[in-house]
Amino acid sequence: MFLNAGPVVRSVMILLFVGCILTWTVALAKTVEFTLARRRLEKAKDALEMSNSLDQTDEARCDGVAQTMIAAARDERHASQDIAWDSEGIKERIVLSLERLEAAESRRLMRGTGLLATIGAIAPFVGLFGTVWGIMTSFTGIAATKATSLAVVAPGIAEALLATAIGLVTAIPAVVIYNALSRQTVACRAEVADIAAQVMRLVSRDLGRMQGAVDSGRVVQLGVRTAAAE
Repeated sequence: MFLNAGPVVRSVMILLFVGCILTWTVALAKTVEFTLARRRLEKAKDALEMSNSLDQTDEARCDGVAQTMIAAARDERHASQDIAWDSEGIKERIVLSLERLEAAESRRLMRGTGLLATIGAIAPFVGLFGTVWGIMTSFTGIAATKATSLAVVAPGIAEALLATAIGLVTAIPAVVIYNALSRQTVACRAEVADIAAQVMRLVSRDLGRMQGAVDSGRVVQLGVRTAAAE
C-alpha cells in the first residue's frame, strides 16, 4: 500500500515514520539521562547528609548540579568575607544563586521533551491530511474512470486510511512517553530542590559557627578591656 500510494500520501507516511523514530530516540536518550541523573543526585544527597560543614563535603561524590551548587555557595561566602557579620544577607544571596541553578537544571532536564509534545499533537492531523488527500485522489480516479465498483475504490481508500493509522501509531507513544518523562522531570527537580536545601543547611551551620566565633572574640576583648580598666 505504501508503494502504491500517491506522492503526497507517501510523503506524509515518511514524515510520520521519521516522527516515530525521533520519538523512540528521544525516549531512549532521556531515559538514560534521567537514570544517570537520579544516581548522581542520590550520591550527592548522601554526601551532603553525612557532611558537617560545606568545606568538609566529599566533592568526589558530588558532581553535576550538586557540585555547581556547592561551588556557588562557597564563592558567595568567599566574596562576602568583608561583610561576614551580615549572615542573613549572605544566605539570601546564596538562595538566589541556588534558585537560578535549579531553574537551569530544570530547563536542561526538559530539553528534548518539547519535541515529543509537538509530535504527539500534530501527528494525528498529519495522518488525517494524508487520509483526506488519498480519498480525494480516489474519488478523482472514480470520476475519471466512471467506475463505482468497490474493487476500484477500496485500494485508494485503504492507502489513505493507512496514513491515519500511522499517525495514531506515532502520536500515542509520543504522548505516553512525554507524560512519563514529565513525571521523571518532576521527580528529579524535587531531588535538586532537596540538594539545594541541604546546601543551605550547611551554609547556615557554617555561618552560625562563624558568627559564634566573632561573638566569642568580642566577649574576650570586652573582658580584657574591663580587666585593664580595673
